[in-house]
Amino acid sequence: MSNPTFKPSEGKREEFRKYLEKNGVMDALTKVLVNLYEEPEKPEDALEYIRDRLAMQAGIETFAQMKTKIDEYQARVEALNQELEELRISMEPPAPADEEGAPLEEGFEPTGGDENPPEEAAAAAAPSEEAPAEQPPENADQ
Repeated sequence: MSNPTFKPSEGKREEFRKYLEKNGVMDALTKVLVNLYEEPEKPEDALEYIRDRLAMQAGIETFAQMKTKIDEYQARVEALNQELEELRISMEPPAPADEEGAPLEEGFEPTGGDENPPEEAAAAAAPSEEAPAEQPPENADQ
């Protein structure tokens, strides 16, 4: 907080004024205030007018320009999130269906009418290592 009774010395005031002039602050403020003075219709918010004009002189975006960009980016993010969700849905594998084409209930595994579990069926189809393979009959004419 500033003290209302405090008055800086004349030397400090002069030093600060030179600092502001050296950095272009006095010139920029003067230009903005002259523009405001010359406006035929004064803006409702003079502080916003000054802030925006100073921003334009400094080559930075005004508050309104930044707000517009933020709104555009938020809309783009929402559109991309929606597109991402649609892609996720399209990438999901379809639910398994029984022979009639109806989706199967979760946790239900069809047996296909085969009473042998898959391990037994594979073992029955492959020749056993213990059983000797049939040998062709030897020629009896020898």
